[in-house]
Amino acid sequence: MKWKKWATAAAGIAVLCALPFQVADAEGTGKEAGTHQVRAMAMKEKVGSVSPRFKYDSGLNFEYPDAVRGIYVTGHSAGGSKFGQLTKLIEETDLNAMVVDIKDDNGNLTYVPDKPSPYHDIGQPFIKDPKQVLKTMEEKEIYPIARVVVFKDTVLANKKPELSFVDGNDVWKNGRGESFVNPFMKEVWDYNVGIAIEAAKMGFKEIQFDYVRFPEGFENRDDELKYDGGTYTSEDSDNVQKRVHAVTDFVEYAHKQLEPYDVEVSVDIFGYSATLPEAPGIGQNFSKISENVDVISSMIYPSHWTSYFGIDKPDLEPYKLVAEYSKLENKKLGELKNPPTSRPWLQDFTASWLGSGNYKAYGKAEVEAQIKALNDNGINEFLLWDAGNSYTRGVDYTP
Repeated sequence: MKWKKWATAAAGIAVLCALPFQVADAEGTGKEAGTHQVRAMAMKEKVGSVSPRFKYDSGLNFEYPDAVRGIYVTGHSAGGSKFGQLTKLIEETDLNAMVVDIKDDNGNLTYVPDKPSPYHDIGQPFIKDPKQVLKTMEEKEIYPIARVVVFKDTVLANKKPELSFVDGNDVWKNGRGESFVNPFMKEVWDYNVGIAIEAAKMGFKEIQFDYVRFPEGFENRDDELKYDGGTYTSEDSDNVQKRVHAVTDFVEYAHKQLEPYDVEVSVDIFGYSATLPEAPGIGQNFSKISENVDVISSMIYPSHWTSYFGIDKPDLEPYKLVAEYSKLENKKLGELKNPPTSRPWLQDFTASWLGSGNYKAYGKAEVEAQIKALNDNGINEFLLWDAGNSYTRGVDYTP
């Protein structure tokens, strides 16, 4: 397996970006573009003091693989007996990376930081010794990626309703009982960037932000819910563009804040976002987010598509679905001056909830078909998702 060396400075960092615990998923034209550009310039000015002149050294050394081929790992798995099974899987195959939950879908940390940390009270002891987990990954040459769920955060929403969306007198919840915090609020940005910095200082070489968006279908309730529009309230643009600007600005801000820590920044994004100019409700603009990250990870599970690309039942045709998506994404990224690395999320689970005749059992052939479809279209990196971390055995990950 070919590896390339990461350059790591020996000096400590001058500015540690110690964020206070404030509270704690085509360019516009005319006046709209001017407003956005002025705000972006002001934001860059504000974060400009975070100089990349010195790089933080965690004491751990990792090398970037020839191409990242990774699996998702929950906090429970990383801190339990399954971690040994998963590291063995990687050692025995061409897999080489793990995406480990650091801030989970509820809004909790998967480890308990030391008491000086402003995040001590949201820590859960799933990973009792995260440093040891990283040392094991270092020994086994497993590239470590920290997953930080951003705006889906039931814990913070309930703790600080003023940073969420309020329905009547209560914090709004979706059909699954989950709450989101408000992407318009700078306090929410700093809260999540602070967690990302803790993960970087711990030794993770990449921060993957997930749920970087507003709640699904937000365009149908944005006039009903009570929430603070922050600095975007005065922006001379419609609500769709305000949401797009907030999400894009967060990604740009987070990337800048993390520069001194020598980490890559990646973002998970809905696959369908690449098929639209922008997803109107959730605020995701594929191209604008891609311009501000090192890696873009579209979630392109065949089971999650409707009849896009002329494929009536996408879950039954994993190769065709992934191939058609890859062609579209390649075109979109090819329009950017500095495109990020494409590293899509692939399906290693069976979507039986689709009902008889609409799904198939996913195993070796289906996983390999998705990987081959990527490779055939010049995309060599991927991540595998299974919520329970039970991955198919015997797969050729470099078909």
